[in-house]
Amino acid sequence: MSSYLSDIWRLRYFWLSLVRNDLRSRYRRSVIGIGWSLLHPIAMTAVLCTVFSQLFRADVYFYAPFLLAGLLAWNFITSAAVQGCQCFFLGETYIKQCPTPLAIYPLRTVLGAAVHFCLGLSVLLAMVWLFKGFSNLPALPSLLLTLPLLFMFAWAVATCAGLVNVMFQDTQHLTEVGLQILFYLTPIIYPPEMLRMRRLAWLVDFNPVAAMLDLLRLPICEARIAPLETFSFAAAATALAVTCAAALLARAQQRLIFYL
Repeated sequence: MSSYLSDIWRLRYFWLSLVRNDLRSRYRRSVIGIGWSLLHPIAMTAVLCTVFSQLFRADVYFYAPFLLAGLLAWNFITSAAVQGCQCFFLGETYIKQCPTPLAIYPLRTVLGAAVHFCLGLSVLLAMVWLFKGFSNLPALPSLLLTLPLLFMFAWAVATCAGLVNVMFQDTQHLTEVGLQILFYLTPIIYPPEMLRMRRLAWLVDFNPVAAMLDLLRLPICEARIAPLETFSFAAAATALAVTCAAALLARAQQRLIFYL
């Protein structure tokens, strides 16, 4: 594993250039440019906040950052999963020409999504500081653990999705349907207490995405560090996803080229 990771690091200029080219081609000749990546979560936050803050009788100054944080984390994970389904097809030319570590190609996808996520995170922090002041500063260092966990989880998900999609190309469509169902089962637009009050706590307690949301929301929106149990569950889910991705990569490294 250490040798594999060192090979990925040695080729950092290669995959960083791929990420840069992806961003340039996506926003070429665009007036707003990469700012379009912020339009969707901000617009969704404005619309949903207008409706659901009244429905849930929630304070807008609390609900707007809560909702934006959930949408940012959700969009990052779903972008990694859906776009990760195509990561090996996008890198087909490079895979056939030179024997590089396959994990580079889902990494390319996740880094592109991470750029948009970081831009949204800066808007979220600005919103919270504007609404509530700087009371969350003591809790923000916990993000130094949360963000790597979130990144590794997304990288593992993108790797698994990409490898399975090469073998079974209906995977992307199934992933999109499954994620749409998961969106409504995950406390993104509503607080998790609503599920607990209706004896649906298991949808929160056994949902790794819900744990990632708490790790991001609690320090930023509520100025408190997430419980150790939440960190432990998120770390266990990430470790399981990474193990599955590593096992699939080990099996596919020499044979994937025959399926492209």
